[in-house]
Amino acid sequence: MPNIRTIDKLFLDDLFEMKSGYVLDFSDRTFAQFFAEELNIDIGVQLYARDGGSKGRRLRCFLQTVDKPTVIRTLKALWEYREAVRQHTGKIDKVENAHGRLLELINRLGGQAEKAQATGQTPLPAFDRPKLAQLRTELIALSQLAPQARGYAFEGFLKRLFNAYGLAAQEPFRLRGEQIDGSFQFASETYLVEAKWQGPPIGVAELHTFHGKIEQKAAWTRGLFISNSGFTEDGLVAFGRGKRVICMNGHDLYETLNRELPLNHVLE
Repeated sequence: MPNIRTIDKLFLDDLFEMKSGYVLDFSDRTFAQFFAEELNIDIGVQLYARDGGSKGRRLRCFLQTVDKPTVIRTLKALWEYREAVRQHTGKIDKVENAHGRLLELINRLGGQAEKAQATGQTPLPAFDRPKLAQLRTELIALSQLAPQARGYAFEGFLKRLFNAYGLAAQEPFRLRGEQIDGSFQFASETYLVEAKWQGPPIGVAELHTFHGKIEQKAAWTRGLFISNSGFTEDGLVAFGRGKRVICMNGHDLYETLNRELPLNHVLE
């Protein structure tokens, strides 16, 4: 069964500039050197030249021939090289939401849905660009609401956000005062969620209180604290080493949706 669908080929052609037989800025020599050094693979063997000898044709044939873990390693290595060159040259990325779309393809190739099903978890849903665009619009609109209405709207937004990424709540998200609590299952681990929309940045005291809730649970329980207003520098320093808390601010949420990044990669 082919690794790459036709629609994926069109995306990868744009991503790695393969339409004219080239691959990024590689010469024949540097292309072979890249595969040898990064992947321990001889891309020059005849097996990968069945459809032609250009770099683009070899890469397409290679991606359809090797096993899926090798395809994933190759895509990650090529992406890393692409981004290093792009940042070095200051070249503008013309592929819309390139990283998010590549990560979604890697999710699919890695059998994330099958793995989730095998472990009794909710499978990651199919990539739904219109739904992500709708959630992004909802997130922006929240800032226009009055505080009490905004709290309930934020609660509903978080439910839809986690459901859209297949991270169904184990405990429903509930609004308590100005705070939203809930939990979800991800990668065989339970995450407690605490979310606040407004007020000053979250500091050490509030993070310690949240961490105390986590420590009352099983040893593998983790936490996700979502603060639209962000966190103090002291809070981030205190919880940046060895703690089981992930901190996300409003900008992180927006970037996840705007760049179409799979939430499992953001959490990892």
